[in-house]
Amino acid sequence: MAVRVGLVSLGCPKNQVDAEHIVYNLREEGYEIIPDAALADVAVINTCGFIESAKQEAIDTILEFCTLKSEGRIKAVIVTGCLAERYKAEIRSELPEVDAVVGLGANELLGEIIKKVLAGETVDMSGDKYSLIIDARRIVSTETFAYLKIAEGCDNHCTYCAIPSIRGRLRSRKLENIVDEAKWLAKVGFKEIILVAQDTTVYGLDLYGRPMICELLRELCKIDGLKWIRMLYSYPERITDELIELIATEEKLVKYLDIPIQHCNDRVLKRMNRKSTKAELVSLVKKLRDRIPGVILRTTLIAGFPGETEEEFEELCEFVNEMKFDRLGCFAYSQEEGTPAALLPDQIDEEEKRRRADTVTETQMFISDRQNEERVGKDIEVVVEGWDKWAECYFGRSYAEAPEIDGKIFFTSESPRTVGEYVKVHIDETMDYDLLGSVVNESAE
Repeated sequence: MAVRVGLVSLGCPKNQVDAEHIVYNLREEGYEIIPDAALADVAVINTCGFIESAKQEAIDTILEFCTLKSEGRIKAVIVTGCLAERYKAEIRSELPEVDAVVGLGANELLGEIIKKVLAGETVDMSGDKYSLIIDARRIVSTETFAYLKIAEGCDNHCTYCAIPSIRGRLRSRKLENIVDEAKWLAKVGFKEIILVAQDTTVYGLDLYGRPMICELLRELCKIDGLKWIRMLYSYPERITDELIELIATEEKLVKYLDIPIQHCNDRVLKRMNRKSTKAELVSLVKKLRDRIPGVILRTTLIAGFPGETEEEFEELCEFVNEMKFDRLGCFAYSQEEGTPAALLPDQIDEEEKRRRADTVTETQMFISDRQNEERVGKDIEVVVEGWDKWAECYFGRSYAEAPEIDGKIFFTSESPRTVGEYVKVHIDETMDYDLLGSVVNESAE
């Protein structure tokens, strides 16, 4: 009887792609992959270790599965991913119940590691993070879209960020390799692909001597079967006029940009080692809205960065009110050991950081409510993602909602709908970050 393995993947879409590679490899080696890790023989936890809240979620998940192991319900617990790469020694010291701590470069060896832990061995294996294979085959775990990782690592070195030390320097995939994977995704039925990397706009710089994101997007747009091509994590200073024109004119490129700007005050941005100024950010937002009708802009901010004064925080709140981003997330600054910002003077206490982040979030809530109200009465193309048994209606997304981070559109339909189908929905009302409506022109179907 095959050993049953369950994988829990935490954190970002890039981590999810790694998990999909892991699942493919384990299945090829003869393991039975089951969706509920609590019912498996071996639980593999693919962790995130980016900020404090992500680390805590990972630790809580590890403890949960260690409890299941102590109760005899599973046989072994294996930890991989960013937390394992960053805190190998700490995990081994503080969580001795864990059977294996596996660094990113050793993911390809998980099949052998599982055999060892089931034989009673305790395994700690690091590997070289630069040997992490980013173009390996995978089993896609999503239904209506697929993430497509185009690069690994990061060279930006923002002072608050531990990703370069965890994931290493930028390594772009070959353009033709990405296109081949996108063709495969389209062939097996995915109509939406979402490009992910730590910084998608710098794609290709290490391989080709210059960013090649526009060339990549043009090739992807040629692929039959793809309907929506979405790009996440686009750094503002690398959004060129060429890229803007491409998004504005290529039908398959959704008019949605995720631009992490982190702050607006020039002094804070400089201390973060960000390359943009407030004036440049304001200019970019205006240019995007002028040149790409209907564009949806998403961003992330950090509140409570070391030395952020009350005046600088108020400037951030005013900026949020003025820019009226369509989507916005704000995080309290996380003091990450090993980063330059962790050593800066004037660290702000946790309560104040949370207060500031909450204030920004509340400010954005009013903006989002007003923007959602502007969509009431409109007909919107929506991809069907499932049936909500509690609301007793279907739910899905339009081009304006990225999966797993933005709101949903709930809608009724007189006819049965299938996951992955695209329908036209009339928006009737709003509900927090979500929209409610019904399918239109059903009699004509």
